[in-house]
Amino acid sequence: MEEKQSTSQQEAEGAIESAHLAFREVARFEQTKIDRICEAMANVALRAAARLGAMACEETGFGKPEDKQEKNRFAAEDVWNYFKNLKTVGVIKETESVVEIASPRGVVAAIIPSTNPTSTAIFKIIIAVKSRNTIVLSPHPSAARSIAETARIMREVAVREGLPPDAIGCLSNPTIEGTETLMRHKRTAVILATGGIGLVRAAYSSGKPAFGVGPGNVPVFVERTANIEKAVSDILTGTCFDNGTICASEQSIVADAPVAAQIREQFKAQGGHFLNQTEADQVGAILLTEQRTLNPNIVGKSAEYIANLAGISVPTGTRCLLADCGGVGRDYPWSIEKLSPTLAFFVADGIEAGAERCLEILQFGGMGHTAGMHTASREAAIRYGEQMPASRVIINSPTTHGAIGFSTALAPSMTLGCGSWGGNVTSDNVSPIHLMDIKRVAFETRSVSSLKSQAPSQSKISDFKLKTSNGEDQRPKTEDQRNIKREEIAALVDKFLRNKIADTPTMQSANAEAEIANRKSQIANPESPVKTIIHELKTDGATNGAKPKTVDFVSETDVKTAIETGVKIYVTAKTIITPSARDLGEEKEIFAKV
Repeated sequence: MEEKQSTSQQEAEGAIESAHLAFREVARFEQTKIDRICEAMANVALRAAARLGAMACEETGFGKPEDKQEKNRFAAEDVWNYFKNLKTVGVIKETESVVEIASPRGVVAAIIPSTNPTSTAIFKIIIAVKSRNTIVLSPHPSAARSIAETARIMREVAVREGLPPDAIGCLSNPTIEGTETLMRHKRTAVILATGGIGLVRAAYSSGKPAFGVGPGNVPVFVERTANIEKAVSDILTGTCFDNGTICASEQSIVADAPVAAQIREQFKAQGGHFLNQTEADQVGAILLTEQRTLNPNIVGKSAEYIANLAGISVPTGTRCLLADCGGVGRDYPWSIEKLSPTLAFFVADGIEAGAERCLEILQFGGMGHTAGMHTASREAAIRYGEQMPASRVIINSPTTHGAIGFSTALAPSMTLGCGSWGGNVTSDNVSPIHLMDIKRVAFETRSVSSLKSQAPSQSKISDFKLKTSNGEDQRPKTEDQRNIKREEIAALVDKFLRNKIADTPTMQSANAEAEIANRKSQIANPESPVKTIIHELKTDGATNGAKPKTVDFVSETDVKTAIETGVKIYVTAKTIITPSARDLGEEKEIFAKV
């Protein structure tokens, strides 16, 4: 094992050094040459889409060959057609005052997953070379053969068009150690990380600029004005596409109460199968491992396969398994991201209740990724979008296809950023634009010397009366005026805190007044340490000997706050903890079980 690790690390180092030498040449290419190379690579990947799709499916056991073929086609054809006219060399934008010049970044370290191996490889190779970078792929070990073949055919045709052979590299002996070497190497300029949360976190901790993506766990709200037949058709199209292996695929349905029965009937009519409680529990038992993480044995498998694995029978031709779900969290395995044609089913009455349930689902492992809604009201869609902590809110379309830009006007991409909600550097669909540095040549538009000559003297400044647009005197106030201002500020702070606490899912309404009083006290007494305030909130008076107060939900932000302030978070077996929060909290020993 140690010898294999050493070989993998050596291979990664050699590939990066070679790619760096190739980059020196690629960085000098003209736009026409870059575009000619990318066009050739896109065409050869398109011609091989079916073969590579079948190869990926056979090697990984995930998904469907015909759907993997379509993903390969999308990455080769739709992505390239969208970006083919994008300027990535020299001056890319110019005005009289500012000239923007594109600069490539260098060697791109590209982590390729097993769920979408060949399509992700096609996508990342095209956007890297289009932006005049070189690239080294680190394939998931279970998809190494199909990823290597994808890189090989694209490299061969690119070399014939003038690309240096080492501009596209692929590790033949992928290991965790080799991948870490790839990401941390001094010659690596930027990382494109697609994979599990641990790998993405490693990319962000490598010290290199990184574009990582988070988990999906996509909720979809079907509102009462929606076209129910189309909504159900879209949902099944999305969650069944390649057996749910795209992270933007639907994972939970929230049905508006007045149309919930109609939605159920449409699912049954279109190939969905609702499990009874006993059957749902049997399937729920195989959705998770003993460590309460997603069972890899059900990822990308068909509904009938999963049913057979759980020991239950379903009608022939069943496209998707559905189960009524009583809640969200660790005690409800159907509420997780399942990456398979399995859907949790919830009922909520009205947009506010539906949005609240969707928010809860996103908080349990899908922050920042994607949410969906089916509605006839544009106003309702926008209002729903405002409430969702998701980078993409897809309306009246399969979220799988809408999020990647297949059925929407979003930039086509196989790498979807999750923004600060998901701990990512961007909320964009990643593209060649993200792999360029932009230099800006800025010409003077206002003379500094002329401004200085017009500046008033110090004596004039002392006599100058500052006024608002309404003519109100802005000079220092009297004591009475200052008191009035404090009251106004106090009222504004009070209103803000009430709204903030009311919007916080983990805050119990019974504690709202106490929370407001505590935070107002902190504002009134700036010398009171923040640590004490947070400690009192977390323990609910534990400093006075009372039993520590437990929390119902913990996010990664909560854990980071606890780490910064040096306090514990008291949890029970029923506390909902997001996967990223659990990883970080256990690592830092933040949790205390009560």
